Amino acid sequence: MSSPYPTLPQPKPNPFSLVWRTTGCLPAWIFLLILLESASGCRSLPPLPARDFSTSGWTVRQGQAIWKPSKSRSELIGEIFLATNSNQDFFIQFTKTPFPFVTAQRTRNQWEIEFGSGRRRIGGLGKHSSHFSWFQLPAALEGRAIDDGWSFARPSTNSWHLQNRHTGESLDGTFFP
Repeated sequence: MSSPYPTLPQPKPNPFSLVWRTTGCLPAWIFLLILLESASGCRSLPPLPARDFSTSGWTVRQGQAIWKPSKSRSELIGEIFLATNSNQDFFIQFTKTPFPFVTAQRTRNQWEIEFGSGRRRIGGLGKHSSHFSWFQLPAALEGRAIDDGWSFARPSTNSWHLQNRHTGESLDGTFFP
């Protein structure tokens, strides 16, 4: 028995129709772009490993510091811990017990800075970012050159002042003898 209605040709299946249906109103090309971007192999570096500062070669200093993140932000007062070695690797942490405000560290070829308790972490390979005082302090304390825009002074043997003239960020501190 034949149908009284004419048969219409079936449309070819569209490979993107499934994508369109699964994404709602998101156009298929945007969905594919997001999919390709997420699968491109771009990922952040793993966190730097924990270190043992009791091993030989590390110099550890502790004290108090005042950090002003920028011209418009208030000063934060806390404790500072700095460990350096002869390879110019370092670990520096600024805390208000028991909360770490900033942890910055560098190895020969990798650097990392973390704000809060891991809420925001930035890292990279090669030379550290010149935007943060925490990467300037170890070099300045050792008498090495610091990045442009930064100034360093030692009002006394154990105290220091580091400042970025452009951003207003400053770091003042004293290490315990």
